[in-house]
Amino acid sequence: MFHPRDFDRSVAFYRDTLGLHPMREFGEGRSRGVVFFLGGGYLELTEAQDEPPSPSTELWLQVRDVRLAERELRAAGVLIAESAVKKPWGLIELRVPDPDGLMLILVEVPPDHPLRRDSRKLL
Repeated sequence: MFHPRDFDRSVAFYRDTLGLHPMREFGEGRSRGVVFFLGGGYLELTEAQDEPPSPSTELWLQVRDVRLAERELRAAGVLIAESAVKKPWGLIELRVPDPDGLMLILVEVPPDHPLRRDSRKLL
């Protein structure tokens, strides 16, 4: 659950720019919220917050094609903190701040990465 400083701006970013699907909306005024469906989980934005997010907090979102996501985000005018790059641990990662500065890490798991292997084969 995140408490953005500008609720409407953040909802627009996650819904319109990132393309997340709003699963549920509730409340009014400072008590309103939106819950986005993330596949295996949910992201809830609710109520305004005056403090920026902690730099130690990051949100990882797995995508099918991180380089395509980067092109789409650049075309939408989104600031790219770090372009898509394959990290030493084998994941392809892109870093993008949300409107409040929360760092989003968009992650692509390559087909040959151990995270894609059948866990039964690891026993």
